Amino acid sequence: MTARAADRARFDRATAHLDAPLAIVDLDAFDANADDLVRRAGGKPVRVASKSVRCRALLERVLAKDGFAGVMSFTLAESLWLARSGFDDVLLAYPSVDRAGYAELTADPKLAAAVTVMVDDPAQLALIDRARDGGREVVRVCLELDTSLRLFGGRVRVGARRSPLHSPAEVAELARSVARRPGFEVVGIMAYEGHVAGVGDALAGRPVRSRAIRLMQAAARRELAERRAAVVRAVRAVVPGLEFVNGGGTGSVQYTVAEDAVTEVAAGSGLYVPRLFDNYTSFSGRPAALFAQPVVRRPGVGVVTVLGGGYPASGAAGRDRLPVPYLPEGLRYDPQEGAGEVQTPLLGSPADDLLIGDRVWFRHAKAGELCERFDALHLVEGDRVTATVPTYRGEGRTFL
Repeated sequence: MTARAADRARFDRATAHLDAPLAIVDLDAFDANADDLVRRAGGKPVRVASKSVRCRALLERVLAKDGFAGVMSFTLAESLWLARSGFDDVLLAYPSVDRAGYAELTADPKLAAAVTVMVDDPAQLALIDRARDGGREVVRVCLELDTSLRLFGGRVRVGARRSPLHSPAEVAELARSVARRPGFEVVGIMAYEGHVAGVGDALAGRPVRSRAIRLMQAAARRELAERRAAVVRAVRAVVPGLEFVNGGGTGSVQYTVAEDAVTEVAAGSGLYVPRLFDNYTSFSGRPAALFAQPVVRRPGVGVVTVLGGGYPASGAAGRDRLPVPYLPEGLRYDPQEGAGEVQTPLLGSPADDLLIGDRVWFRHAKAGELCERFDALHLVEGDRVTATVPTYRGEGRTFL
């Protein structure tokens, strides 16, 4: 029996008393992945990205481990909810225009002390001031650096379009703008190199493109290390008490922490290890989060149909955004139908061994987005479900 076949048998036994569709997290794999992130971080703290987890119980589990400290959130409403739930160090990774949220933040000393907001434009500061509604608490601010690699005089850009702040002078000037404005304090810098941390460099069947990606990423790491250090020096000249410099992601942890300027690294997807992380040479993890769809039809030889399953991930649309049939091995989508909202036909010889009511286990393309489809995660240890915990959705929270 292969390791994957053994996992299938184990997951089937663990969830035999439950009706599918359902989602699980294999805690042995989850904990092993967490330990690997800490090892790769080399002594620097790992801030866990809540967007990639979306389950308070699992956020608490990972933050109880040595080597993890703080949460990186994705909306202001989520940040406030987490802070009210006892998370005392929440960095909002994206700018917000949530005026009601800012009014709440600036009126509550506990929230203001726990939450740091992201800024890359003075207009965002003005919006926060207009939203205060009498709130006088000082707002903790993190400045975001654009990490994109610019080549040929800027004519070619590699990297996500995030912050407009690219040079040390630009970031330092915004730091001065914050320092001059009452009610705000710069406490951190964030720089997420998504073109390194979030792009696989070992694409199956595409060796030339894979090599090109590795060369690009090596050049990007060198350029960013030098520029990030210069940014930190420039900002510290304005804000000597800077508390943290955050960088990286699951795919770049060991490279990012090697920079002296970086004080902490962010990661979250590496806990669940979704399918998009199968194409990396920088690390290998164990798939921890899976979902099961029940077989409801057997249309013919070599075909079964499962209920639902059309759960595409965000990003540029393509086959790599679809969940992948994982267990049993050897199933594939019908190219004419793909993954359907209500039903999904699957092709392959393993289909002939599946009966009505059997499960097909899938892996989602991205990590936490799976939790937008399920209200609970069944936590598996060995061949038993030892706990069932709500996702954000299960707690009635849909932040985006």
